[in-house]
This record gives sequence, C-alpha cells and structure tokens, in this order.
Amino acid sequence: MMYDRVGALPASRTDFVLESIKEAILYGKLKPGQALVETDLAATLNVSKTPVREALKTLAGSGLVVMSPYKGATVRTVDAEMASSVYDVRMLMEPEALRRSVALGADFAEARSALDDTSDLARRSLANRRFHRALYAGCGNPLMVQILDGLRDQAALITVAGWGISPTWDAEDAEHRAILVAAEEGFGDAAADLLRRHIQTFADRVVEELPDVVR
Repeated sequence: MMYDRVGALPASRTDFVLESIKEAILYGKLKPGQALVETDLAATLNVSKTPVREALKTLAGSGLVVMSPYKGATVRTVDAEMASSVYDVRMLMEPEALRRSVALGADFAEARSALDDTSDLARRSLANRRFHRALYAGCGNPLMVQILDGLRDQAALITVAGWGISPTWDAEDAEHRAILVAAEEGFGDAAADLLRRHIQTFADRVVEELPDVVR
C-alpha cells in the first residue's frame, strides 16, 4: 500500500484507486511535480491500468493532477497563483454559506467531531476538510455547496503545502473553535466574519511564502 488509509473503505475498485492516489497526494507520499506512471501505480495498488487511468482523469478534473501530452500525468505543483485563485473564491462564498447555515439552524455536530480528529498530519488534513464542509453544507443552496466541494481537493493540497512551510495548525485549531462557538450559538454574522478572517490570514501567509507560478 502507498499509504495508511484513513476512514471508511471505498465502495468499488475504481473508488479505491481514486482515493488511494488522492490521499497519497494530499498526505505527501506522492510529491508535487512527481510523475504518475500508470503501470507503476497499477502495480503498487494491485489493479489493472484501466482504473488508474480513470482515476488520473478524475483527479485532473479536480485540480490535483496535471495532464500533459508530453510529460503525461504529474502531481500538481502548488504555486502562489493557484493558492490566490482558490482562496479568492473561498473568501467570497464560504463565509456567506456559513451565515446561511446558521440562519437555517444547521446542525454543526460534524464540525465539532472534526475538531478532535487531529492526531497526525493525515488526520489533520482530513479533519480540516470535514470541518470546513460541515460549516457550509447546511446553507440551503445546493449549487453553492457543489462549487465549494469542487475546491476541496485543491484547498487541501494548498493547506498541506502551507503546513509544510510553516506548521500553524495550533493557531488554526483555536480559530476553528471560535468560529464553531459563534455558529452554534446562532451568531451567523460573527461566525462568518471569523471564518473570513481565518481564510484570509492563511491565504495571505501561504501566497506570500509559496513560489510564483510554475510553468
């Protein structure tokens, strides 16, 4: 296996391959810029090349993999331009989605559960994804949820890159807890403002520390 699995087993072989490669990328076992050779991945995962090929296409669509007619598939390299684009959209949408979730009386139990699942880097990354999704999932706008879900993989890749430069998860955990308290107590505007500042603080640091766009 290329990594230790976190969470439930996938439902099918195709899902297994997709989640295996995705988590290996997000947890740093497959490095930015690394070539993703179908035959090697198939041998590692003990599957044929077909589910590997399909998984790489899906991961290219979600922004974790880059497909080139000359280089083939490679793990996406995180740069300042990518981080700025992803976090710009999150800044616009995620706080408003949280404000709406609070107004609709959404249940934030999943967000609270995610706060305690941070024993190692792999779990921190997964828990961070769970926490943020739990904040906006109850906003009442399926399209808004779909758009934010579409950014989750790229956001996770940026987060892990940022932690690799400077681990700030203790400060982020405190910010998460303050956001959740405001949301659970029904203060939607305050929760949205705290979330906006949380996203902006991380984005400012990461964009400044990451390299400029890689060609």
